[in-house]
Amino acid sequence: MNLYRGRFAPSPTGPLHFGSLVAALGSCLEARTRGGQWLVRMEDLDPPREQSGAAELILRTLEAFAFEWDGAVMRQSERSKAYARAIARLHARGALYACACTRKEIADSGLVVPVPDGERVYPGTCRDGIPPGRVARTTRVRVGDEIIAFEDAIQGSIRQNLAREVGDFVVRRADGLYAYQLAVVVDDAELGITDIVRGADLLASTARQICLQRLLDAPTPRYAHLPAAVNAQGEKLSKQSRARPLDARTAAPTLATALAFLGQQPPPGLAQAALREIWRWARANWALDKVPRERARPAPAGA
Repeated sequence: MNLYRGRFAPSPTGPLHFGSLVAALGSCLEARTRGGQWLVRMEDLDPPREQSGAAELILRTLEAFAFEWDGAVMRQSERSKAYARAIARLHARGALYACACTRKEIADSGLVVPVPDGERVYPGTCRDGIPPGRVARTTRVRVGDEIIAFEDAIQGSIRQNLAREVGDFVVRRADGLYAYQLAVVVDDAELGITDIVRGADLLASTARQICLQRLLDAPTPRYAHLPAAVNAQGEKLSKQSRARPLDARTAAPTLATALAFLGQQPPPGLAQAALREIWRWARANWALDKVPRERARPAPAGA
């Protein structure tokens, strides 16, 4: 883990928006100022949620904002064999079991402590076997009653008890698709990612990913979770919250605004400079310790 390797991993559910730009910019600048590599991975793992043409639009938008990445773009849609091998390894370790529960059954289970990503704590209904007359739908990881702790470079000390706060979680879905939590761990390990800089909206996923890293004997990267950009209603910018797509025609001022959002204090007038000048200033002045230690920040007007 000597060479720093970071990454930006968008999902092609729609065009990039200001929140996406913040994540891409922070991860790229941290990699470049550390003398490392910055990779792009397309997380096209969920066809029902994807928007036609969005993957190529994302790459064109990154180019229009003068991002430069190392190597070829990895695409999760081409990685099913790697995920199948990981599932086989987890099965061999006795870490997985089949589950017949539906989302509604879990929601009605009485365990009303919500998981931060909107689901509920799984009650373990199928942990000791699928009830008679039921058919397997998903595959779950059997988690232990232990604290998973890590030090986040921005958010500080993070601790989570998966058994109490999440429960046994899904690694293969009812539709046969591999779950995000599994895919991201397998891909980061194969790419040799040493540092993950991403939005704090993904902070709640980190303990699950560390759990899988340990089960698969994969290294655990260092983490830094940037504040997520939210709208006036406190919703994370996304396709669902109708976030405005990035406009290549205003790339330079939008990039300067993203630097300010990340606490980098760009000088007055930088927003009027050429795109290459903004990047030159950003690389020379980027400091992770200036990033606000918040999990969410209001997005600028118009974002």
